[in-house]
Amino acid sequence: MGGAEIIAILVEKFGPRIQQTKPDAIDPYVVVDAGDLVDVCRFLRDDPRLQFDMLNCITGVDYCEPDPAKAPKAGFEPHLEVVYHLSSFVKRHRFVVKVLLPRWKDNVPGQLPEVPTVTSIWPAANWHERETYDLVGVYFVGHPDLRRILLAEDWEGHPLRKDYVFPLEYHGIRGR
Repeated sequence: MGGAEIIAILVEKFGPRIQQTKPDAIDPYVVVDAGDLVDVCRFLRDDPRLQFDMLNCITGVDYCEPDPAKAPKAGFEPHLEVVYHLSSFVKRHRFVVKVLLPRWKDNVPGQLPEVPTVTSIWPAANWHERETYDLVGVYFVGHPDLRRILLAEDWEGHPLRKDYVFPLEYHGIRGR
């Protein structure tokens, strides 16, 4: 089943809750609101026409130009995206779901944007969400054990954010 067919099924089921679609992308995708993520993902897994039984990965992407002078040239508002790559072993198709988030919750610097966890749908999300939390700074509400997975618990910041400043020293060890 192709991307256009999967998108048609989602639009039929969820209507305007499907905010954007891109059926002709290399990885066809839809964009949904964080509040609709769990419903859409559960449908993608459980609908007999789709059967997305595997979560390949979750990726966090920072679409922010750290230089304010260059930001207008980007053509979009600075934001974060959480990208879910899905596959179906049974149906042999793949698909992507995206959630667009503000850089900071309620525009308060340091307050991480939130997305509900999908660990109850795909248990593999556990480590993927921890990695995205650790490196990009997205908080997964309801996650059973949300803590850093690659960096030390006392590490400050999220290194894959474009405004991240690498520390010159960590526990007496000089960087750069």
